[in-house]
Amino acid sequence: MVDGRLTRSRCLYGVLLVCLGVSSGCQAVQVSEMTFVDDLPRELSKVSLHEYHVEPPDILLIDAVRTVRLPKAPLEPRDSLLIRVSGTKPVDVADDDATKEFKRINGVFQVENDGTINLGPEYGSVHVSGMSLEEAKVAIEKHLKGILANPQVSVSLPEAEVKQEITGEHLVRPDGTVSLGIYGKVHVAGLTLSQVRETIELHLADFMLNPQVDVDVYSYNSKVYYVIADGGGYGEEVARIPYTGNETVLDAISQIGGLPVVASKKNVWIARPSPAGSCSDQILPVDWEAITQGGVTDTNYQLMPGDRIYIQADHWISMEGVISKVTAPVERLFGFTLLGNSTVRAIQFGHRGLGVGGSGP
Repeated sequence: MVDGRLTRSRCLYGVLLVCLGVSSGCQAVQVSEMTFVDDLPRELSKVSLHEYHVEPPDILLIDAVRTVRLPKAPLEPRDSLLIRVSGTKPVDVADDDATKEFKRINGVFQVENDGTINLGPEYGSVHVSGMSLEEAKVAIEKHLKGILANPQVSVSLPEAEVKQEITGEHLVRPDGTVSLGIYGKVHVAGLTLSQVRETIELHLADFMLNPQVDVDVYSYNSKVYYVIADGGGYGEEVARIPYTGNETVLDAISQIGGLPVVASKKNVWIARPSPAGSCSDQILPVDWEAITQGGVTDTNYQLMPGDRIYIQADHWISMEGVISKVTAPVERLFGFTLLGNSTVRAIQFGHRGLGVGGSGP
């Protein structure tokens, strides 16, 4: 995601790893002198990442701005049709208002649950479900020709929009797809936003006329970095923090409330991941005191997705932890021994006391 110059393997500073291509794999050795790499992005020289690639569990904001129904889309129950017919039955002066209305066919008719259009008591019903608009027009004309001499029929949709809107947040699921409701799912993992837009538009072209979709990232969940704090011999705590593209070392450590009380200020570094088998570990030193007390930006690196910031515990605290682990069982053993001896003595002295009391008059 960063420039190629940032991905080259580098051997850096006191605890820097040097990659050796040996048969047993890459081995890490220490280098005595500290070396800084000038072209890495830092606090005052940050870089912009390459185009974002969508991955689970990102949340995308998808809005279909043009959702015109296809002309050949089949009609379904509850669809509405605007039907106009000329050459209908003549209206007689003696007809009441209801009869006059029944003789006219000019209005919006809904496809019933049985798939028919009810044209009124004068003309009956026509089955149109599953037909396109043109097919429905032909079916209505054919039906009316059995009743009228020369009917002229016009059929259109009063609302050309599709039934279900596509708008709002859409989670990229573990299989790399987003759900578009009744329009199915689309695989988007690994694609850029422009590619996601094109893919969704191509998928919706089966349901809409020239669909247009706007896509953006609502929540960046797939890119993270880690802050790992050594507990001085009592485990390690790992904080998984969402990556926004602008964080530095100082920003990251502020997310966990600062250095832990057991931390060593001289043993903080970034482990930057590399592809498996590439033998190109990057370990970037962090001069914590220089960053915080002097405002020096040399090691206040800009973080990249997947970076691990490791905060090692103070050596003396770690040593104390090791000693405590070793001596704790011995202390428990001595404690049990002393407790046993004290109990035995108490019992013995107690029996003697009873004996003295029993020898009295």
